[in-house]
Amino acid sequence: MAQITAAMVKDLRETTGAGMMDCKKALAAVDGDKEKAIDWLREKGMAAAAKKDSRVAAEGACVSYIHAGGKIGVLVEVNCETDFVAKTDDFIDFAKDIAMQIAAANPTCIRREEVDTAAIDHEREVLRQQALNEGKPEKIVEKMVEGRLEKYYKEVCLMEQPFVKDPDKTIEQLVKEKIAKIGEKISIRRFTRYQLGEGIEKKEEDFAAEVMAQIK
Repeated sequence: MAQITAAMVKDLRETTGAGMMDCKKALAAVDGDKEKAIDWLREKGMAAAAKKDSRVAAEGACVSYIHAGGKIGVLVEVNCETDFVAKTDDFIDFAKDIAMQIAAANPTCIRREEVDTAAIDHEREVLRQQALNEGKPEKIVEKMVEGRLEKYYKEVCLMEQPFVKDPDKTIEQLVKEKIAKIGEKISIRRFTRYQLGEGIEKKEEDFAAEVMAQIK
């Protein structure tokens, strides 16, 4: 078994932000392999993140992101527990990543609990009719609908979307990793996404009518 030195523990702590004893335990558990120790801490950190849910996160930052030459804009509020953490580059960069995610993936809500029940009922009925129209047997239609609803949640709920910079992890996993590293509760509270021209009913020109008007 590799000898765990104070320098190794210090290096791992600086990389992950985890406690000294946790870093020592992680290195001991994986025979001194730093990369495996990071994974070990992330796994433990994800479990520890749930324990922070009851803590109050009232500090943080409102971060903006402008995309596509000014055609998409996002404003997001991301909270943490202390003003000290809110001012760190690590936290600000994280908030910017969330704003960029919202710009790119266009979620309609943060968590599935926030999805409008009427919208879910409508989506469920549409998916059910789709399955029936495809000739699927009635007995498996409901299972298909629930499966497709899960896909729908992953499209519209921010926390369930694949992270645009690393599609192998969801935004929820990204948040938990950041909680483990920073050591404070982090929550994405609210966001607004603007898209140029969205909601404006554009006039459709009748080319034939326009030509006739010009020759009268």
